[in-house]
Amino acid sequence: MKVSLNQKILSRNEECAQKNKAFFAENGILCLNVISSPGSGKTTTISRTIQDLHDKLTIGVIEGDIKTDTDAQKIRAAGAEAVQIETQGACHLSAEQVHRAIEALGAEKMDVVIIENVGNLVCPSAFDLGESARVILLSVPEGDDKPVKYPGTFAEADAVLINKIDLFDYIDFNLERVLADIRVVNPDAKIFQVSATTGEGMEQWYEWLLERANKKT
Repeated sequence: MKVSLNQKILSRNEECAQKNKAFFAENGILCLNVISSPGSGKTTTISRTIQDLHDKLTIGVIEGDIKTDTDAQKIRAAGAEAVQIETQGACHLSAEQVHRAIEALGAEKMDVVIIENVGNLVCPSAFDLGESARVILLSVPEGDDKPVKYPGTFAEADAVLINKIDLFDYIDFNLERVLADIRVVNPDAKIFQVSATTGEGMEQWYEWLLERANKKT
């Protein structure tokens, strides 16, 4: 019997994902795997969340980027611990990389660990990292066709943040279409319309996050 290299990689990833999941469960930590296209506003959204909830949650961040630690620096400036993973060209994070980062982060001290995955709506969706929940960001400038183009990614979301809603008046974006398309592939996902820049809609996102964190503690 032949086993493809891809099967071996996914099998190894699943083993590490289960270790991560057990760690988060044993320590009462909510772990979010945040996935989006590049430029959707992941780092800005995470930074604002850290700042606004600093007196309610201890948040740590695992940053995934192909190169540089720019985003990790922004997270630290927002007041949270951050560990940078440079994937050196890989289009997603693996559970093994996250497993190593957990120790470096001192994650056992955290209420919430946010994994900011590499900017990509395809590859990251295939790799379980052991997260408690998966969050997808879609920004208004990206266009309203992403749920149709990447249904598998949106189907696995526990929450979808439609970001940069302050640009509705300037960009042709059919919100009704997006909401309907998400509901077709994932009727149970929580959907939040937010602007991480202005703060609009962020309170609803915070309520969901706090509720999920309390369930884990």
